[in-house]
Amino acid sequence: MVEEIFREEPYRRETEARIAAVSAEGIVLDRTVFYPRGGGQAGDAGVLVMRDGRQVAIADTIKGGGEGPRTILHVPAAAQEALVEALHPGDEVVARIDWDRRHRHMRLHTATHLLCAIVPHQTNGCSITAQYARLDFDMVEPLERETLERELARLVAEAHDVRTVWASDEELDAKPELVRTMSVKPPRGLGRVRLLEIDGVDLQPCGGTHVANTREIGALRVAKIEKKSARTRRVVLEFG
Repeated sequence: MVEEIFREEPYRRETEARIAAVSAEGIVLDRTVFYPRGGGQAGDAGVLVMRDGRQVAIADTIKGGGEGPRTILHVPAAAQEALVEALHPGDEVVARIDWDRRHRHMRLHTATHLLCAIVPHQTNGCSITAQYARLDFDMVEPLERETLERELARLVAEAHDVRTVWASDEELDAKPELVRTMSVKPPRGLGRVRLLEIDGVDLQPCGGTHVANTREIGALRVAKIEKKSARTRRVVLEFG
């Protein structure tokens, strides 16, 4: 199993690593700072720096492994076949993420948790990219752009601390209201579940990367509110 440094150190930008495997699907490392696409959050991009200074550009990061243990695939950008062929298991590299892209993911992902605290309904879809964040709420009531923007700005300005906490499967079963999403369920059977806590604001299962304080999110705007169906209201956030 790969060592997932991003889980406990979301601000870590690079790490030394060894090539574990190379295939047509992607490059596997023994440890990584690259977040793999999942839970609505886009995968990281960046570079793998070889010992001779050459760099393999990584366009995306995804989960792989098929029926066996899960691993993380670093997907090279196009037209780098010669560089990828020069990589072999055991080679040392430096894995370095595109920090600006990751930080935007962290800020917008944390912003979606604030939005969940403002809109007290289950969600049935989400997407977090470097340009925008989208949440689909299971609700019939209309939403007001001005109210959402005002409340988001308040929660950002109040500078609430953000931290990871853990709950046992039994503790989560006793508080089903903590699970806010209908489309992605938290993993069970591991003995404990990772929760994201925004001090005094929100607590729910989440495996993504987040900022340490809501103030770091910065200015936000509600780019769009859509009625996608009779029971779905879509909210799209962008940086202000």
